[in-house]
Amino acid sequence: MARRNLNGLRMLVTGASQGIGRALVLEAAKRGCRVLAAARSQTLLDELAAESTKTSSTVKTVAADVTKPEDRTAMVAAATQHFSGLDVLVNNAGIGATGHFMDSEPDVLRQIFETNFFGLAETTRAFLPLLKQGVKPAIVNISSVLGKRAIPGRSLYAASKFAVMGFSEAIRAELAKDGIDVLVVSPGLTQTNFSKNMLEQKAKIQLDHLRGMTSEEVAIATLRAIERGTLDVTLTFKGKLLLLVNRFAPWIIDKVAKKKVRELFADEIAERKKKLTEAVTNAS
Repeated sequence: MARRNLNGLRMLVTGASQGIGRALVLEAAKRGCRVLAAARSQTLLDELAAESTKTSSTVKTVAADVTKPEDRTAMVAAATQHFSGLDVLVNNAGIGATGHFMDSEPDVLRQIFETNFFGLAETTRAFLPLLKQGVKPAIVNISSVLGKRAIPGRSLYAASKFAVMGFSEAIRAELAKDGIDVLVVSPGLTQTNFSKNMLEQKAKIQLDHLRGMTSEEVAIATLRAIERGTLDVTLTFKGKLLLLVNRFAPWIIDKVAKKKVRELFADEIAERKKKLTEAVTNAS
């Protein structure tokens, strides 16, 4: 667990064109980092590069999809070309979906895991040779509070973030021999366009009105964790409260969640009971 001076650090941020990733690029560059911004949209990357020139000239871009092997190779090549290596890898790229598991399609779950877990893991694998040669190197995985406590209607996304958490804990020990720190930042509901870019939005309860921290606040908290070498950071008051209750009395959250689901599906439950009663009556 190393403390770092951000000035001069070579950093790659995936999912950098919007939201937390974009804020991270701009804030890190402002603090003297040399930043490689990676995202699928070259147009949005160009806009980000133009914005960064107002405060810094150290932002480079590479159009890349973390789920594609050739694009991961392109990111490594870009980091080598522009910075001759890398010190901090920020795995931020992610997608989501809402809705109940029984209403979802297998392809949606696979798409979420391809980006949120497999893309993250394989991007990490691709950059390990460079990170081993970096200055106080670190891998920063942007997870979620839902990667520590899942809630109804977010099962697919939560599952992918639980995988990220488990992966991070395992490689944290494995990479200690190489001097590479593995940090996990778990934001709560954040004010971004994330919900607008979801694969599906089928949840009966919308949580957008509860979004608290801004992308900029998450970026600042993430950079603070990198500076201090803080290995596990949970953000937002509501997120911390959820995990506190879950730690000491998880049954409370289970009870509240079940009650809410029963309320949302009251008509369906009543109809099912009616059919069962009719079936029993007819059988007798």
